[in-house]
Amino acid sequence: MNHWLKKISKGIGKKLAAVHRWNAWMIAFLAFSGLILPWGTWREILGAGRVWLKWLHLGVGLALLLPVLYYLSLAGKHWSLLKGRPAQKWNVLIVLFIMAGWFLSGVVLWQFRTFGPAWSNPALTIHDAFTWIGLPYMIYHSITRTRWLKEPHRRTVRTDRPLNTVTPSSASQPLYTRRAFIRSAIGLGFAVTLGPSFVKWLASSLSFDANVENLVQQDDNHLVPAPQPAAASLPPVGGGSKGSFRIYTVTPIPTFDNSNWSFTVDGLVNKPLKWNWEEFVKLQRTVQVSDFHCVTGWSVYNNTWEGISLKQLLEQAGVQASAQTVKFYSGDGEYTDSLSLEQAQMNDIMVAVMLDGKPIPSDLGGPVRLVVPQMYAYKSVKWLNRIELIAEDHVGYWEVRGYDKDAWVPDSKRS
Repeated sequence: MNHWLKKISKGIGKKLAAVHRWNAWMIAFLAFSGLILPWGTWREILGAGRVWLKWLHLGVGLALLLPVLYYLSLAGKHWSLLKGRPAQKWNVLIVLFIMAGWFLSGVVLWQFRTFGPAWSNPALTIHDAFTWIGLPYMIYHSITRTRWLKEPHRRTVRTDRPLNTVTPSSASQPLYTRRAFIRSAIGLGFAVTLGPSFVKWLASSLSFDANVENLVQQDDNHLVPAPQPAAASLPPVGGGSKGSFRIYTVTPIPTFDNSNWSFTVDGLVNKPLKWNWEEFVKLQRTVQVSDFHCVTGWSVYNNTWEGISLKQLLEQAGVQASAQTVKFYSGDGEYTDSLSLEQAQMNDIMVAVMLDGKPIPSDLGGPVRLVVPQMYAYKSVKWLNRIELIAEDHVGYWEVRGYDKDAWVPDSKRS
């Protein structure tokens, strides 16, 4: 009977070891790709390859379900072998819970157009939370299960004198074993290293008030005079932004002063327009409240933007009949995007100068940025300093790299 049980245990052990190996490699790849995908430097280095990496990340994430399902087919036998080992049972449950959270939140982020911002925004927070908590836990679990941390087997020492016989029951047991000490040290190391970053992430994810304030205090632009908010911006008619902006950029964040900033509307127009900063801040502005949705899954709600309607600027310049596309240039010298002339007539598209009654900080695309509320944020060009009317089509920075040219948010009015 014991021989039969040992044989079953050995067979299950080999299968579980195979599951662990595949699971470890998949998680390692997902962790690596998940960390570099939103990183601005890697966005620039990878270029179009980022889109392929994104799809590979999704594919491996979906494939992660296979070792889980295979484990579940063995779970009954494995569970019986863990009888009397509550710590190992809890470990299995924790790992399965983490992987389920990763998988389900990842599916929502993958199908963000189907689920919409109401689902994708919390899904991103959940996905991040499981990464912050789950990845260190799994690394800790893997390290502390390696052979070099296992306690040496205690054997009975036989001598000619029975009094010197050492048995497991009579041998003195240390109060704090080597393995327990190293496990505690590794756990403390993770807590000290990752703890402050986790707290910072948690605070920014749960904070709905201080985000814009903090960014404004860090603004590196030096433009005078500062734009003065309209009455509707103080207090913000939207009640203040709800959510946290995540800063993505494909280039270093540019800074501007009065000597290097200007704004131009040109191309196929009857009257080219150009302003320096002193002239631009005197233009009549309007105020609107809208939500801001990023294609990576996060949203910031109830933003009070103040600026000039794009439709108004185009009317002032006078669009020629041959113009078909409105092309937007970023002051970083790299990023461009476009809207069809029909799309550019939507009433809520704004060349924004202020957010929640304060100048737009450089991290958020200030001093001037485009705001296209009904499309995902990669259409809302940061550091906007030129609008050109052209006859041909234009494929923007991220569209060249695989993003959809029409970036409609689900349920958008498109008018």
